[in-house]
This record gives sequence, C-alpha cells and structure tokens, in this order.
Amino acid sequence: MAGIAAETGALTHSANDRGSAERPNVIVIVADDHGSRDTGYFGTRDIETPHLDALAARGVRLNQFYSAAPVCSPSRAAVMTGRAPLRCGITGNAASQRDQPGGLPASEVTLARMFRDAGYATASIGKWHLGYTRDTMPNAHGFDYAFGHIGGCIDSWSHFFYWSGPNIHDLYRNGEEIYAGGRFFSDLMVDEASKFLTAQQHAPFFLYFAPNMPHYPYQPEPKWIEHFRHLPHPRRLYAAFLAMMDERIGRLLRKLDQLKLRERTIVIYQSDHGHSTEERAFFGGGSAGPFRGAKFSLYEGGIRVPALISWPEQIPAGAARDQIAWGCDWLPTLSDLCGVPAQERPMDGKSLAAILHSPDAKSPHEALNWAGGSGPAASWAIRDGDWKLLGRPWDTSVNDRGKPEEGVRLYNLAEDVGERNDLSAKHPDIAARMQKSHEQWRDSCTQDKAPAL
Repeated sequence: MAGIAAETGALTHSANDRGSAERPNVIVIVADDHGSRDTGYFGTRDIETPHLDALAARGVRLNQFYSAAPVCSPSRAAVMTGRAPLRCGITGNAASQRDQPGGLPASEVTLARMFRDAGYATASIGKWHLGYTRDTMPNAHGFDYAFGHIGGCIDSWSHFFYWSGPNIHDLYRNGEEIYAGGRFFSDLMVDEASKFLTAQQHAPFFLYFAPNMPHYPYQPEPKWIEHFRHLPHPRRLYAAFLAMMDERIGRLLRKLDQLKLRERTIVIYQSDHGHSTEERAFFGGGSAGPFRGAKFSLYEGGIRVPALISWPEQIPAGAARDQIAWGCDWLPTLSDLCGVPAQERPMDGKSLAAILHSPDAKSPHEALNWAGGSGPAASWAIRDGDWKLLGRPWDTSVNDRGKPEEGVRLYNLAEDVGERNDLSAKHPDIAARMQKSHEQWRDSCTQDKAPAL
C-alpha cells in the first residue's frame, strides 16, 4: 500500500502545480443493478439505506431520473461522456476478457479528461466495464489513478471473473494486475479511495467510485444475512448486499467528513440501471416499485433509477425534483457547477444546474431517446412529456429469459406509470410523430457516432 501513497502524493504535487485549488471536488458514485425504488428515501420499508438517505437529506433527489441504457457498459459510457450510447459508440456490454475488442472508443472525451485538463487529480476506483484493452482501460481515458476490476463482475473475495470462460483473475492497479485474495472488494475500494482523498485533500480531485454492488454474486456479510433473515428469498440476499454497499458508501463519506472536505465536495449517486432478474441473481431480489421491467428492459423499471446530488450550502438540502433528467446530464452539469470547460461536441446531456436551484425550472429536455442496440432488431424508446413510446419492448420483470415483442407500445406515464395500457391504437398520430422524432435522433447519432472498437 505504500506505493499507493507515493503515487497519489505525486498526483497532489501535479494538481497543485496546475493551480486549481479553489474549485469544488467531485465524487461520482455509480452503483450496479440497484433497483428503481430500493432506497429508504423513496419509501422502501424492508431495506434500510441510512447513508444514501442522509446524502439525500443534504442534497437534491431526482424523482424522474433515467439511466441512458438498461445494461451496464452503455449506461456508464453515457455518464462518462455526456453522450448517448448510440452516439459514443458503445451500445452493448464491453468485454470481460483481456485484450478482447469492444469498449469506449479512445476518441471519446470523458469526465476524467475534462477534469484532468482543468487541473484536477482523477481516480477511478471500482468496476470499469468500458473496455479491456490498453487503449480502453481507465488510465487511457483520463484517469491518473485506477484501481478495480475491468470486466463486468467478479467474485468479491477471490477477484475472479467466472461467468463466461475462461475464468480469469481481474484486479488491476494502473493497468497492472495485482493480487489481494481474501480481502472483500468493496473494503479494498474504500481503502484505496480513502488514501486518494487523503493525498488530495489540499488540491481539487475527481473520484469515480463504482461499487460492484448489489450486482450478483450476492455475497453479503453474515451480520446482514441475519439482519434480513425475515425477508423471503432472494429478497433477503439482495437486501443484505445492498445494505453492505450503503455501509461502504457511508465509510467513504465519513472519510470526507474527517478530512473536512464535505462542504467543498459535490457528491453524485446513481444506479447504472434497474435490478437484475437473471438466474445468477436468483431471478430477482430487487424491486422496481410501481414500474414494469428490470435490467435489460426499456420499460421504466429497467431505466428509471435512484439518483441524487449533494453539495452542502451550494445547492438545496432535502429537496426533490420531478423534472426529467438522465445519466448524460452529469458531465454538462458538473462543467457548469465547477466552472470547468467541456469540449464542444454533440452532446445528449444538458446541464441540470437550473433545476437543482429551482423546483419551478423547466426540464432541459424536450424528449429523451434510448436505443437498446444498434441494429434493426434493437429495442428502442422515446419519452416526450408524459408520453412514452417503445419499439420492440422487452419485459424482464419476472426474469430475463423472454424475448422482445414486435411492434410499438404507447403509454401515458401520468396516467399509467406501470405501462400496462397500450394506447398506440387509440392515438396512432402521437405514436407516428414520436417514432419519426426518434428516427431523426437515431440518424443524428449515427452521423456523429464514434468508431466502435
């Protein structure tokens, strides 16, 4: 661990040389497979998330916040770039094996590059899943420091990936494989992040903190299994793993407080998409509340996710916003809040600064579009006001073994948030208008699309 202190210490010197100490620090936390309504502040009664609830109490929670994709890699790419997955060149999951193709193109400008260019020290700690080649791993995308696993998931104790052969060990620091078998991955994450924060406490930093939780394999501590023993299977396993994640986030935030950095730090939280109903997750455990769908689905349960932002004394505390927003919005929002220039390029994200400060501000989006892939057989969706149109929708509410359905479905979310009453036959004009709008957006992405790797 001495090497970590030496490396992060060198980053402090570099950031001080670049002279940006007055700007706020930033921590972006992206959870993995966190169900749409599985937080205390959204009213869940059988799972406690006290640290996320406390963070919401010190900030603004976003009640209609969407991920940009219902699966891991494209959702994370959108957070990183401010661009929809179809536009930034990664519409499906990246590789989970070394040197395999598929990942975020090197031409994309990430949050890390934006902040590093502005004099920030940058670190990625946790799950990456945006490419497993030298030119797609974190250090190639603007991160000064990187620790974590590169593929989609790992066993938290051995740090091996077991889900599509061959089984491989997947734990890296700055692109070099390291070994820490027997130590729980999220504990390693908090240790690494704490050292980074300590080293950077006098200079501006951007920390991307991405727990591999509550993604399968569910591996909660015995105390949490006991705590939730009264819940049915697999809810109790999911709840225990989510509680573990909340506890680790609490430790990270406690470190901020110990370093007296909370008032100088913007903290953002979101899930990458909805909960999993895959066999490896025992076909469920998470909850989408009133919504239909789960991970892989463009129904609300797959893409409407927990999200919040906290910056004490700078944005309201204990506030809620109902304006529509999504993961692409964080890059332009942070550019605004931190006074850090973003590169001029076509962007699907919009700054949320106005709505954070005022509940009456208009949503920056007239519509949101999703493409669940890039071919003619891909699922897609568009939300325009209260209307939502889905093409080839896939309902993964019960499990992920079904198939997309042909045709389109039209819903009015103000009247039917569960997306049960298809109105496409009753309002064909609205469906046709929205489909044309989506196709125009899709064509604009294709024209600007980064080359796939």
